[in-house]
Amino acid sequence: MQLQGAGDQVSAAVAVADLDTAEVSGEKRELLHFAKLVTEAAYRTTAADVQKLRDVGWGDEQIAEAVFVVAMFAFFNRVADAFGLRDPGYGDEGPPREGND
Repeated sequence: MQLQGAGDQVSAAVAVADLDTAEVSGEKRELLHFAKLVTEAAYRTTAADVQKLRDVGWGDEQIAEAVFVVAMFAFFNRVADAFGLRDPGYGDEGPPREGND
């Protein structure tokens, strides 16, 4: 599994939620931990959680964008689950393309 802009080690670590061994900067690790918290229990986020991100260099707009992205994927996953959508099995190949692409 390859994540956009991430190497194999980071992709593998994130895929199993092993954020502490992912080869990322401390700033990105803090953001990943925050994203995990928002994913699992958004109601438990505190002002201190947000301040921790500010303290390592993330701006309020970046923090808000992270929350929006996590929420958007939660929405997509719930809609897919509710309609019983299945993984189309694209794998690393991506969707089939028409034409000469």
